[in-house]
Amino acid sequence: MKLNPTQANISEPLGKSLIKHKISKWLIGLLILSSLMGGGYLLYRQMVISFAQTARSKMLTVPVKRETLPITILANGTIEAKQSTNVSPNTSGRLKSLLVKEGDYVKTGQILARMDDSTLKGQLIQAQGSLASAQASLKKAIAGNRSQDIAQVQAQLEQAQANLQKAQAGNRPQDIAQAQARLKSAQANLIKAEDDFNRNQQLYNAGAVSLQIVNQQRAERDSAQGLVNEAQQALALQKSGSRTEDIEQLKAVVKEKQQALALQKAGTRQEDIEVARAGVIQQQGNLKTIQTQIENTIIRAPFSGIVTAKYADPGGFVTPTTSGSEVSSATSSSILSLASNYQVVAKVAETDISKIKVEQSVTVIADAYPDKTFAGKVAEVAPQATVTSNVTSFEVKVNFTDSETLLRPAMNVNAKFDAGKLNNALVIPTVAILRQKSGTGVRVITEKGTKFVPIKTGLTINSKTEVLSGLEGNEKVLLSAPSGSQRNTNRSRPPGGGPPGGGPPPP
Repeated sequence: MKLNPTQANISEPLGKSLIKHKISKWLIGLLILSSLMGGGYLLYRQMVISFAQTARSKMLTVPVKRETLPITILANGTIEAKQSTNVSPNTSGRLKSLLVKEGDYVKTGQILARMDDSTLKGQLIQAQGSLASAQASLKKAIAGNRSQDIAQVQAQLEQAQANLQKAQAGNRPQDIAQAQARLKSAQANLIKAEDDFNRNQQLYNAGAVSLQIVNQQRAERDSAQGLVNEAQQALALQKSGSRTEDIEQLKAVVKEKQQALALQKAGTRQEDIEVARAGVIQQQGNLKTIQTQIENTIIRAPFSGIVTAKYADPGGFVTPTTSGSEVSSATSSSILSLASNYQVVAKVAETDISKIKVEQSVTVIADAYPDKTFAGKVAEVAPQATVTSNVTSFEVKVNFTDSETLLRPAMNVNAKFDAGKLNNALVIPTVAILRQKSGTGVRVITEKGTKFVPIKTGLTINSKTEVLSGLEGNEKVLLSAPSGSQRNTNRSRPPGGGPPGGGPPPP
């Protein structure tokens, strides 16, 4: 009878069976371990190769090429008023009314405020009256004397001449005869008075009449005697004629009247007319002064602009001054301040100032209006640099070429200067430039991998830098820097920390 293998193994000795069983397990484990190690190596190799391929595929490279780039220079700046003034009255006084407020845009000649002019209006009326009087005097002087005035003086002359002729001709016979008759009449009255006196004297002596009657008759006799004496003197004067002194006096009167008549006929002297005319001019000047003072009480805008500040209120006392007061109720202040013709004052780095020219186009961007640009042109380049915080820069003034009124003084802006073009230049991205111990350069892709190539750089425009030497133009440069290299980030920037504006990165 035959036995199966199982039965045969069972029938073998127990020790040998255990040994064979352990060897089988060891061999099986060894085989499994070998398989795991071989598979792990293959998996590791595959992963390394795959990672290297992935890393190579992820390296960013760009070809070196020639381009024409616009050269722009960026600079920070502020808005300043090219024309500004503090508006004040010509003379001190009370502010009557203020017609504008801060922020208002005004035009040249627009009324801004009015001063109190009540006192000046009274002076104006007085000056107008004085001028009218001076003008009337001048008109009278030019017109000369009236015909009635000349006729009156003519009559006075004729009367004086008649008196002189009468004195020179002497008394008429009729006048003498009249005087003789008056003398005879007086003598007759004297004889009668003598008789009456003598008769009454006798009667008094006889006691027939009183002493009073005698005295009365005596008085009448004496009076008659006086009349006789007067008549005798008058007759003597009539017979002797006029005295020489009287004739000379009458001649002087005639001469005086002749001169007066000549003056009346000649009219006003030219000198008097000139004096009268000068008086008119003087009064015209006085009137003009008052009118000007009244006009000066109306405060007008000297130029078009924006009211930037107010220093006084109606009722306040203001004075002529060139500096505004910070206190609205100050007793000595301007009325308001006015600014116009805004411009940009930019600070350009000294490394870029050689590229700035007058009339150069400029684009201005204000922080207050980031989505809006303003066009301008370079108006002035400062001849001397300024140093602030150890940064040297030049002030460049830019005038706006548009009529925008959005910008205000002291606003911060960025000025972008158009400095021309960089024509057909070999350029690479600025971020590809590395700085190592051996110098400044880039890593170039080769068949064996990458290699560091030293280069000499020129202008940096936006994100690209000009390569002056070191590259031929057919290379590809690596953008992602390998370990151990230091990327060059020390690029020149304009004052204020803006973007790079046009200088080569330092080696």
